[in-house]
Amino acid sequence: MRPTKNAPAPSAAEHKAAILRDNRRVTSYDVALVAGVSQSAVSRCFKPGASVSKDTFKRVMEAASSLEYIPNAAARSLITRRSNMVAVIISNAANLFYPEALSELSKQLARRGKRVLLFTLNRESELDGVMNDVWQYQVDGVIAAATLSEAQVAEFERRRVPLVVFNRNLRGQAANTVACDQYEAGRALASRLAAAGHRVFGIIDGAQDNAVASERRRGVCERLAELMLPEPLIVRGNFDYTSGKLGLREIIARSNGRVPDAVICGTDVMAIGCLDCARHELGLNVPEQLSVAGFDAVEASEWLSYNLTTLRHPMQQMAAAAADLLHNLIDNPGGAAEKRMFAPHFIEGATARLAPLASVSLAA
Repeated sequence: MRPTKNAPAPSAAEHKAAILRDNRRVTSYDVALVAGVSQSAVSRCFKPGASVSKDTFKRVMEAASSLEYIPNAAARSLITRRSNMVAVIISNAANLFYPEALSELSKQLARRGKRVLLFTLNRESELDGVMNDVWQYQVDGVIAAATLSEAQVAEFERRRVPLVVFNRNLRGQAANTVACDQYEAGRALASRLAAAGHRVFGIIDGAQDNAVASERRRGVCERLAELMLPEPLIVRGNFDYTSGKLGLREIIARSNGRVPDAVICGTDVMAIGCLDCARHELGLNVPEQLSVAGFDAVEASEWLSYNLTTLRHPMQQMAAAAADLLHNLIDNPGGAAEKRMFAPHFIEGATARLAPLASVSLAA
């Protein structure tokens, strides 16, 4: 329905009836016609931060509401040359830590007008295949909770796709990074346990290609070596509950039946499996006979039946920093790479004997 020159604009009801007869979608032109404004004015009303008068905004919103108009994101992206989508690549999505990370990232990105397109990896070695999928969606940027090689980082630069690496420390690489210091977390945990008198350690490690688990293990092992304690017995796990149960049994079996003083697990989920095995299958008193500790402070670690000794990521601050850094990169590409490192928070729990923090030195 197009009015003739100087004819009044059609009512919303009349125009909506015409749209239904034509069996088509409501467009910004329809809203402009009913509101009596230009099409560009309608576009400005739906663009955050754009300049528009209160009267125009009120008329456009009333017309849009009456017509049940929904802005077309795809059409808008053709004009702005932005999809307003951010790809989030997460490794080991089954780990209970990552839903919290994804939830916080989604909240922080939404506050900046972005929506999340999620890609998950069973193993970090699958990253090349996922990157090929990411390019097809023309995303504005990528937050990758996975370890990237120099060639992979260079490919983001070549394609001019802003990248923020999340919860990974790419040592020696010029990549924008937001991470928790996993190495220092491992050192801190080893120091607190050793200062309390633990001498024989076991480690239930994560997947071989996981950089976070590797950094935690390295921190523990190097700190124990500095303290001139025996090398810990390390067994491989897979970040799941069963790995914790089987890992403890393997450590004891390889130690000729001796129970270690402490077992450090690469994640809380494995620590919970280790804890249940120790208490309910082996009849051990935790922490008197065996100390058990993990990482990540997932929800289950706080349950009264576990009350696990662990370390918590400052997830809200990390997610806000990642979203802020990516937002700045999208608006202002180029510049030197920035690294924002956060310290973990120690949760003392009830599953490990720990020395008071004031009496512990982390120095070599």
